[in-house]
Amino acid sequence: MSPILIRPAGPADIPAITPIYAHAVRHGTASFELEPPTEAEMARRQQALLDGDFPYLAAEADGTLVGYAYAGAYRPRLAYRFSVENSVYVTPEMQGRGVGRMLLEALIVAAEGRGFRQMIAVIGDSANAPSIGLHRALGFRMIGTIESVGFKFDRWLDTVLMQRALGPEGGSAL
Repeated sequence: MSPILIRPAGPADIPAITPIYAHAVRHGTASFELEPPTEAEMARRQQALLDGDFPYLAAEADGTLVGYAYAGAYRPRLAYRFSVENSVYVTPEMQGRGVGRMLLEALIVAAEGRGFRQMIAVIGDSANAPSIGLHRALGFRMIGTIESVGFKFDRWLDTVLMQRALGPEGGSAL
């Protein structure tokens, strides 16, 4: 396998991004969606993020897209405009091989470069030890757990919240 290339993602990547996310929806608890969105819906979502100047990245191995990550608005109200929520998805066969870490590291840098000051991880399922561990390793701290907030796969799921300051002065400067 060649080295992993992290690059900006765009509309041409949607045909590869859509099945990665569909697998996460159908088989995992990282997303609380119950039905995978269509390719057209995924394109709409990506374009909304790109239009908002949020970072959206792709990971390639041997010319094949193997993961993607993006940051979006943490909340819609204007006072939250310097805070973003991150999302990272990797193909099943590439999980545990450092792709998620590379994507999240690059996403942090890209978000800082756009002037964002806080990154929030909203992790589906408190049993998602790999995601929690990845975020902890990259400087996120645990800020809480919302218990039994989602129902998927015939069980109640928690949401874990983690936070990382971005930029100078630990994220407090404008």
